Amino acid sequence: MLDIKRIVEDKEVVKKALLKRMEEKDFNLDEITDAYDERKEKQQEYDNLRAKQKGFNDQMSKVEKGSDEFKKLIVELKNLSEEVKEAEEELREAEEELKKKLEVLPNLPDDDVVGGGKENNRVIREIGEKPEFGFKIKDHLEIGEGLGMIDMDRATKMAGSNFAMYTGLGAQLEWAMINYFISEHIKDGYKMILPPHLLVEESGYTAGQLPKFKDDVYWVQDGSMLLPTAETALANIYRNELLNEADLPIKLFGYTPCYRREAGGYRANERGLLRMHQFNKVEMFQYTTPEQSEAALEELLNKATNLVDGLGLHYRVSQLAAADCSAGAAKTYDVEVWLPYLQTYYEVSSISNVRDYQARRGNIKYKTGEGDNKYVHMLNASGLATSRLMVAVLETYQNEDGSLTVPKALQQFVGKEKIEKGK
Repeated sequence: MLDIKRIVEDKEVVKKALLKRMEEKDFNLDEITDAYDERKEKQQEYDNLRAKQKGFNDQMSKVEKGSDEFKKLIVELKNLSEEVKEAEEELREAEEELKKKLEVLPNLPDDDVVGGGKENNRVIREIGEKPEFGFKIKDHLEIGEGLGMIDMDRATKMAGSNFAMYTGLGAQLEWAMINYFISEHIKDGYKMILPPHLLVEESGYTAGQLPKFKDDVYWVQDGSMLLPTAETALANIYRNELLNEADLPIKLFGYTPCYRREAGGYRANERGLLRMHQFNKVEMFQYTTPEQSEAALEELLNKATNLVDGLGLHYRVSQLAAADCSAGAAKTYDVEVWLPYLQTYYEVSSISNVRDYQARRGNIKYKTGEGDNKYVHMLNASGLATSRLMVAVLETYQNEDGSLTVPKALQQFVGKEKIEKGK
């Protein structure tokens, strides 16, 4: 959520920033400042009536109980109490109206983030060489199903379309990636979290997924949501809490399955493991001071790329244009691995600095050394998502005889250097 004072004081600057990611017809800052003025007016009316009410109480304490003057004051106080109650309701409505107008606005992109959508994303570096093969390669499903590692048909029978089931060494390879990520994060001093998978609606609101992406979330009968990413949980650990500056930065990571309806649908070539309703992911997260967040973003980017480096995959890093960033992100980098069969790149990690956007929604502050209370900055990064990595690993490490070489970083967890059919 944006700072209303910034909108009021720097409306043109805010407008210029929002135009990087939105069309002018899709937002109206004048309506927001009008709603802010209305709330201020209602607040003043309420404060004046409350002060008058307090004055009546002081006055009544000096009047003899049972006297005509006392009875008169009782009647007047009763009428005033009704006015206070009415003013309080009007103030609540004004606050709610302002909140509704603010909560739908995305974050302001950083100054170095270019405007526009995907077409303006900028590749900032490519790492490694695209693999070359001396034979006709297979796609990840043909490899995985041929080696008995993936069973899409039975997954569909059990759960419907866009679900997968890993079996045998396929399940072990998937779990090996998770173990690899976990071990690296622990080495780097990050604290491991296994959060709940069912979250209250307020958690989705704080993380910025609600109300805009409500249709992309799975809901259960009691009103809870299945978390679409561990970020949703990690962003709520300190909701409505006051942290100490000395404890920042707080560095966390969490493992969870992720559940997404993705109501927008799928592209024709996104078969198999490329886009699913359930997938595994290890998520990195940091709570920082504003002064620490730039360095934290670079740290998270480096951690994500180091993991891909360890798997020996070709990939690139892109800085996203404003309209391609998530609503809460002020700046985002994507790490995209090369998929040999499709001859294209796919995102496996998205690294974002949301600055104080989520903190304002979740009321998460820290006390400075000078005693002031400020909103924390919050950052998230996939570290990493496994399903598309599985695609890249299967296709990159396939052999002409149909076997699969296990990446060196995963061999200690799988217990094999090579996966062969029937072995």
